[in-house]
Amino acid sequence: MENKQYKKRIQQRKLNSFQEYKTSTFAWGASFLLFLIILISSVDIASGQIKKLSLAVSLVFLVSGIIQYLVTNKIRKEILKYDDIKSSTRLIGYFLIPFALTGNFFIAIAGFTLIKKEKTIEYTLCIYSILTTFTIMLVSSLNLFKEYVSNTFMIGMGILLGITLFYVFTMFMVSKYVKGKHVDKKLVPIAIPLILSIGIGNLFAFLLGLIIISKARHKDEEISIEWIDVLRRLFRNYMSVLGMFVVTLLISLSICSYLTFDYSIAIDNNYSAILLSPSLEYPFGTDNYGRCVFTRIIFGARISLVVGTIATLVPIVIGGILGALSGYYGKRTDNIIMRLLDVLYAVPGILLAIAIVAAFGASTMNLILALSIGSIPMYARTVRATVMSIANQEFVEAAKACGAKDFTIVFKHIIPNSLAPIIVRATLGIGGAVLSTSSLSYLGLGVEPHIPEWGNILKIGSAYLETSPYLAIFPGLAIILIVLAFNYFGDGLRDALDPKLK
Repeated sequence: MENKQYKKRIQQRKLNSFQEYKTSTFAWGASFLLFLIILISSVDIASGQIKKLSLAVSLVFLVSGIIQYLVTNKIRKEILKYDDIKSSTRLIGYFLIPFALTGNFFIAIAGFTLIKKEKTIEYTLCIYSILTTFTIMLVSSLNLFKEYVSNTFMIGMGILLGITLFYVFTMFMVSKYVKGKHVDKKLVPIAIPLILSIGIGNLFAFLLGLIIISKARHKDEEISIEWIDVLRRLFRNYMSVLGMFVVTLLISLSICSYLTFDYSIAIDNNYSAILLSPSLEYPFGTDNYGRCVFTRIIFGARISLVVGTIATLVPIVIGGILGALSGYYGKRTDNIIMRLLDVLYAVPGILLAIAIVAAFGASTMNLILALSIGSIPMYARTVRATVMSIANQEFVEAAKACGAKDFTIVFKHIIPNSLAPIIVRATLGIGGAVLSTSSLSYLGLGVEPHIPEWGNILKIGSAYLETSPYLAIFPGLAIILIVLAFNYFGDGLRDALDPKLK
């Protein structure tokens, strides 16, 4: 009995050492889960009718899940028998990639992963860069079913197509000129437009450009670049990468929606299309004013991300400075700062936010202020603990011996070495800030009611739970998705930055 369990553990360890197997297993599992969710949603509970479009989509996910399951079994047998995956099996990856057209990006990622045996971090970043822009094009193309599209729709789609083709070209160049840790200088000109991709929110392309330039500058292959090693460890955790992909996709979609979506569809009343069920023209249906819920959620992501990000950055700066001063000087300074912050920390964050918004009025700026103030003690405590552990180290003593002033030591030496826990906490904090933003908006104490924001959309939908539940389900799922994405990304980043897990 123990022998069988031991063999199973050995086999599982061998299987888990192959990224192809882990990705493929997750892909078919996610496909079957999506099949069940979409199948259940295809039944209209109120009328008892079956929505043909939703049923067809669920069957597509079922078929793709079955195909991926068979591919996974083939990969499993070859790993256990040959300790490798056959070249003929890797060719199957090319047939899995087109499933991205159906919206099943899990199988598309599994296909890209299966194709190439030696997968560098550059190749992986190319995959997610392509999928990000391709997904935006796929989502934006749903506007073609509407009566009219934005005046800049074709321009936006043309730009996205050009960028996607450039990423495909980059993948070809990376496959050819990246060997292990060595990057050919021929890739340096490509790195500039990749870095500029941050303008459309594509974080994967931005990181790829930075890696190419960093490796090109360090000619010695044996030199280890710390932040690239952190990124490499991060991409070993599939769930954290998916979280990063969702976050990047929402940021990029929020930026590109300026060109591909018409804002008037999200805010203008259309009394001829009140409370319509989900369809190709209105993927998430329409609300009680005839506004497209799908378009409102797209534009709502912009508000939620901006408020969540700013409400996290402000307390990081203020709390970071207070925590650094408290931890460095200690004694009386530490006692005064931390006792004042303890008073602030004793008040529940959401209660403090409600009090501030109630006092100054509901607006976006007041919401950011309310969420920021409540988070300052948390970041101050984190920085203080890190600074206290760093303040007595040799490089700080050396700086003091060289005559460096306290200001220089704190801001040039100590704070830069305290950023790792702050970055991790920030990624987790943004998800919480987005959730608080939606909660306050739902209560009527956040973003102005006429602005499309997920909490506002959910508030309207909650009044129609019995007759039109989709009005509340879709914005609710959007909030859950973004909070989970930030949490998974933050967890993966924490593990990647932990020196004990290198």
